[in-house]
Amino acid sequence: MTISTARRSRRDAGLTLVELMIAGGIGSFVMTGVLSVVLMMGRSGMSASNYADMEAQSRRAVDEFAQDVRMSSGLTWNSSTSVTLTVPDNYVANGNKVTYALDAATTGPTAGSFFRLPGITTSTNPRIVLARNVTALTFMRYTRTNTVAPDDFSAKRLQLTMNLRTTAQTTVDQNTLVISASYVLRNKASN
Repeated sequence: MTISTARRSRRDAGLTLVELMIAGGIGSFVMTGVLSVVLMMGRSGMSASNYADMEAQSRRAVDEFAQDVRMSSGLTWNSSTSVTLTVPDNYVANGNKVTYALDAATTGPTAGSFFRLPGITTSTNPRIVLARNVTALTFMRYTRTNTVAPDDFSAKRLQLTMNLRTTAQTTVDQNTLVISASYVLRNKASN
């Protein structure tokens, strides 16, 4: 019986430097692709989360505002970014008044927010923040015939327009524009 012994050459013992460099280069390209996909998915997820948060805030804010407007028997126009409503049987401790406004300040606990304040604009009651990161807010008042109301007496409907913006370091800014329906002040005497 013959046993053959095969000798291994030094070449078969491992990889050459050139082969290692090529494998390293290909591995680098693959890892770069994988990391860029992971980063893109993270940014997309963060953007989707920001949009969902802004939509939830704006929906809740508009619902709270709409409920008080529909029950309101009176309207005081403070400015295009602030209105005070007279809501019977609500806010009794504050003369049945509630103010909705934009805090356009850049600092403070309610800065850049749409808030509700039980009472009139000078009330010392705490502000209840309905939506944060509000960059613009406008109230519009209309008559029964769908024309812009020149004064509080002729106003029968109220509409809210609000822009929310979220910024983050690793994603682009997200914006949401909210235009509410024009809500009828049901308890307000018509002219």
